[in-house]
Amino acid sequence: MTQSQPIEAAYAACRAIAKREAKNFYYAFVALPAHKRDAMCAIYAFMRRADDISDDESKDRATRREELASWTAAWRDGERTTNPVFVAVRDTQQRFNIPDDLLEQLIQGTAMDVQPETAARRDADGLNTFTTFAELYQYCYYVASVVGLVCIRIFGYSSPVAEKLAEETGIAFQLTNILRDVREDAERARVYIPEDDLKGAGTSAAELAQVKTGRELVEPQRLALAGIARRARAYYHSADRLLPLISADSRPALRVLVKIYSRLLKRIEEQRFDVFTARVQVPTWQKLLILSGGLIRMLALRLRGRVR
Repeated sequence: MTQSQPIEAAYAACRAIAKREAKNFYYAFVALPAHKRDAMCAIYAFMRRADDISDDESKDRATRREELASWTAAWRDGERTTNPVFVAVRDTQQRFNIPDDLLEQLIQGTAMDVQPETAARRDADGLNTFTTFAELYQYCYYVASVVGLVCIRIFGYSSPVAEKLAEETGIAFQLTNILRDVREDAERARVYIPEDDLKGAGTSAAELAQVKTGRELVEPQRLALAGIARRARAYYHSADRLLPLISADSRPALRVLVKIYSRLLKRIEEQRFDVFTARVQVPTWQKLLILSGGLIRMLALRLRGRVR
């Protein structure tokens, strides 16, 4: 077996994971050149496994922390690993100069919800909450912005300004996810809308969590969710500024991702923040339409000789 064969097999395994699990992200991966697409699939597979360990609610938090620590130790000992995800990630790190520190932060982000003490705390009603938006921003940085900082190393960039813009683009994506997942999070005793925002709108984390039991969403709760949507919209402007700063062959993919996530936010707004009746999603046909635009841009670049 040649040296390239196990690496190719490792990337194939990561592609299979991304295709099965990535949903919104995979549509953007398709619009990348093959070597960057493989790298993104490797990072996604790495992140997915860490998430799965942290989110496995069939096990208590202590057990999940132990399993995540064991998994992380196996990754750190990557020189001797046969795990295909670790093999692909190590190759990706070497190709795109991704430091271990960023992946360590990525793992830290996935572990935040199972740590005994994080920025989140339990309130009098037993809910995991944040007091201020600054605390929520820190959480979003670890679970989303770090992903953006890894991605732009794969995309390619030259201006250091791109790093702050990638950070803020990750915030936009994660705030959109938080709005979409309010019901599911409440069922896990988590309310990510900061207490300061809820109080300012005239409601509370406990009241928002009770909506899941069938109570109708009331205007103060809509106002609180709308405030998070406004913050997300502001951070999406950073994505617009980031696009011209990354390599031309990666812009179609980032554009696809931004359009899908901003469309998700728009659908939440159009439904007046009723994320309790049913899970809000971007229909597959709309994702495919957005992807087709990205692929057309990729083809145009290829015809001009700017993408292999």
